Amino acid sequence: MMLRLDHVTKVFRIGAFGGRTVTAVSDVSFDVAPGEVVSLIGESGSGKSTLGRMILGLTRATSGTITFDGRPARAGKDYYRDVQGIFQDPFSSFNPVFKADRVFAMIKDSYHPGVPEGEWAERVRAALRDVRLNPDQVLGKFPHQLSGGQLQRLLIARALLLEIRLLVADEITSMLDASTRIDVLNLLAELKTRGLGVLYITHDLSLGNYLAERTVVLREGAVVEMGPTGEVFGDPLHTYTRELLSAVPRLHEDWADAKAVDTCLHHERGGSGGLLEAAPGHFVACARSKTC
Repeated sequence: MMLRLDHVTKVFRIGAFGGRTVTAVSDVSFDVAPGEVVSLIGESGSGKSTLGRMILGLTRATSGTITFDGRPARAGKDYYRDVQGIFQDPFSSFNPVFKADRVFAMIKDSYHPGVPEGEWAERVRAALRDVRLNPDQVLGKFPHQLSGGQLQRLLIARALLLEIRLLVADEITSMLDASTRIDVLNLLAELKTRGLGVLYITHDLSLGNYLAERTVVLREGAVVEMGPTGEVFGDPLHTYTRELLSAVPRLHEDWADAKAVDTCLHHERGGSGGLLEAAPGHFVACARSKTC
C-alpha cells in the first residue's frame, strides 16, 4: 500500500499548564492504495481533520506509525513532492496580495528550477485546462477576484504540476455550491484514473458514497466501521453508521430496515485493531458502545 496508518493515536494537552489531556484520535489503522479513493467520514469533532494533518506532517502522532511507500511519513520537500493537501477554505490557502500566477511560480522555483520559462508556462496552462479552468480567466487575478470553486481547482492544478501521488482532500467541497461541488468530485474521480490516491475527508455521506471505493467511519477519534463503500452504505453494521445514514434524506430506500449484528464477538475473536471482520474486508467495532 502507498499510505498506511498503524494504530495511530493523537493526544492533546489542554488547560493552562497542559495538566489535562484529550484524545482526538485513538488507535486508527487503514491504508490508501494508488488510484484509490478512501472516504473518511464522521461528524464534526470526530478527529477527521486531525488525521489529515498528521498524514500531511502538520502535527505529530502521539503513538503509532504513518508510512508512505514503507518509509516514515515526514514533512519536507521530498515528501510534499508526493503528498499534498487541500482544505475546506480555499481562500486561506492563498496570500491575498499575490496573484494566482505566484502559486505556480513558487512551484517552479522549489521543484522545477531547470525548466525553461516557456515550457513551464505551457505546463501551467495545460494543468489549468485539466481542471477545467480557462488560463486567460484566472492567471493574473487576485484570490478575491476568483470564486471558491476556481480557487479549489487552482490548488488541484498546483498538485498536478507537482505530479503528486496522494491527495488529502479535507472538506474541499463544503463551501461550494451544488453544481461546482459535483464538478470538483468528477475531477477527483478522473484524476484517480491516472493513479492518484485520494483520502477524501467529509461529513457528507452522500458525497463519500459518490466518490469512494472504500469508506472509513470515525466516531470520537476511533474507527467504528470500514470496508467497501457499497457494503458500508448498503449493509451498515455499527449503530453509529446506521444513525448517520438514517439522517441522510432518501427518496426510495429505508435504512431503518438494514440489519444489525452483535459485533461484540470481537472480544472473543480478537479482531484486528479492536475491529471484527464481519465480512471479507468489512470491519466493524462493537455496536453496543463507541468501540468497546
